Amino acid sequence: MLENEEKKESASFRVKEVQYIQAEVKIIKCLVENIVVDISFNQLGGLCTLCFLEEVDNLINQNHLFKRSIILIKAWCYYESRILGAHHGLISTYALTELGSVLYRFLEFFSKFDWDNLCVSLWGPVPISSLPDVTAEPPRKDGGELLLSKLFLEACSAVYAVLPAGQDNQGQPFLSKYFNVIDPLRVNNNLGRSVNKEYAVHLLLELKG
Repeated sequence: MLENEEKKESASFRVKEVQYIQAEVKIIKCLVENIVVDISFNQLGGLCTLCFLEEVDNLINQNHLFKRSIILIKAWCYYESRILGAHHGLISTYALTELGSVLYRFLEFFSKFDWDNLCVSLWGPVPISSLPDVTAEPPRKDGGELLLSKLFLEACSAVYAVLPAGQDNQGQPFLSKYFNVIDPLRVNNNLGRSVNKEYAVHLLLELKG
């Protein structure tokens, strides 16, 4: 249907570059009026992720600062550094949302992050050497209060975690790859698993400027 729309010159909305991505989560990608659109189906996990991000945005408030920060960082990753796009072996949008608050702090922090030895998590850095134990190191050295408390994250995980059919949360350990980001809703899920070795090097170079 989308391919037919692509051929229509009189279509109300111009559809271009329709692609079917045969990935772990199968999606159709296209441009609608030059806006990138991803279409998936039967993906309850995506809806739960959206609900989780909405919870975080409501917690932070401040005129949707969290959502606007994600859009800003995503724009930088996509248009400036070309490090966004899981189907190309790059970082996924969801993985990106676990990394950022605002662009400057994002670049400042993650340019210095020890990617070779640590995983990113919302609880704090997790040593790769300790896997499959995903116990995080304290994210703040001063012992100060965290914006996203352990209680808040555990409550969100209890409500919004969606596990593959027939798998419990301990069914499979977290597997490290070239770029490691722990899913706050499923701690055994590596959100950076789509990043291959070549693009991991590119990604880290871009973060370091």
